[in-house]
Amino acid sequence: MKQRIFGWITVLVGFVLALAMIEVAAIALLYVEEGRYTPAAELFQRTQNTYVRDATKGTSCRYVDTLYPHPYVAFVHHANPPCGMPWVNNIGLFGPDYPVLKNPDRYTVILIGGSVASQLAQNQAPPAPRYLEEELNRKYVSPNGKPWQVLNGGDGAWKEPQPFILFSLYAGSVDAMVSLGGFNEHYDFRPYSSERIEAPASNFLDVNPFVADENFGDAAIGWVMGRLAGSLALNPVLGHSHAAYLIIRGIEASAKGQDTFKSSKKTSIRGMFALPQEVREDPNRLFDVQLALYQKYMRAEQVVAADNKVKTAYFLQPIPAWGKVLTEEEKRVVGDLSYGELYRRIVAGILTLRPQGLPIYDLGDVFANEKGTIYADHIHYWRDDKNESPGNRLVAARIGEKLAETWGLQRKP
Repeated sequence: MKQRIFGWITVLVGFVLALAMIEVAAIALLYVEEGRYTPAAELFQRTQNTYVRDATKGTSCRYVDTLYPHPYVAFVHHANPPCGMPWVNNIGLFGPDYPVLKNPDRYTVILIGGSVASQLAQNQAPPAPRYLEEELNRKYVSPNGKPWQVLNGGDGAWKEPQPFILFSLYAGSVDAMVSLGGFNEHYDFRPYSSERIEAPASNFLDVNPFVADENFGDAAIGWVMGRLAGSLALNPVLGHSHAAYLIIRGIEASAKGQDTFKSSKKTSIRGMFALPQEVREDPNRLFDVQLALYQKYMRAEQVVAADNKVKTAYFLQPIPAWGKVLTEEEKRVVGDLSYGELYRRIVAGILTLRPQGLPIYDLGDVFANEKGTIYADHIHYWRDDKNESPGNRLVAARIGEKLAETWGLQRKP
């Protein structure tokens, strides 16, 4: 019996030592990769973008638990217990309730776009700063002389036509519309093989809020991996394991290398929005088709605005892949930057709408002179514990300047 117990103890000790060696090797590998020691908790945080992570911070809820179906824009959020967010407004977005009629006591601007637009308007609970609204009220007199109010018209992974649909629903309730986009839309422009079907810019495939990736399969993989990583991060043991993090990363890399989400169903989301094969296989033609679709929604927004006597301005957001010298911290979190040239080509294509009367501006150089850390992940801006954000402040300031130029605003003394 003693010999058997001794054997069990030997096996247990050997197993523990083996795990310890694996963990030490993982730490060493990541140290070389990172150039410094990085806690496992920080590495796990990188597997989720900050927009998703902040929505459920301090809770055991998943981001998907905060979502609520919407008949026109696919999804919004809810304020229902246990996982709802109390500061969600009457239409399922963030900030003050949307009016049914124009508010005579405010000059109301709707800011449409994806998660970056949502953060600029402010997606966190009061008293988090409402960057664009504060900038406008601090520096500019509104066209009707009333205080500015900025409605949050963005959400995670939204892209055209979701912003167009939302604006169309509420164009009669606002005085002006500001669009901030480009990044989520750019995924549709990427070339792909005939084995991986993507949708045109008129799609809802990126409604998956956990990632905005170049195809539906990768989006689903990102969702699953985000959940796995989130669960492991909450584990008191595995959440501090560098080896566990490497396993998660390895599984994700392997999964993305496989053909995903092939379907024999006659009706599917992929099938509804798939481009003809001759378009998919020609990168130049694919770009032209997608650009035309993107332009179509922007022109449609302009038509709706004119019909409702709403002022407009369109902004193409900055990206980590262009226009800023990244800090070492930013380099660790921004991910693959190979899309930079493609994105700038999209920007150039969208700017060709300016002669048609669309006031469109490129924000690509807004961080050009910034030496400090701006980006917190692949696209969102760093915010401190009080939600103060240099990136959002700079973007709000540049947008304010362009609105003053476009709308003829008077500066406050």
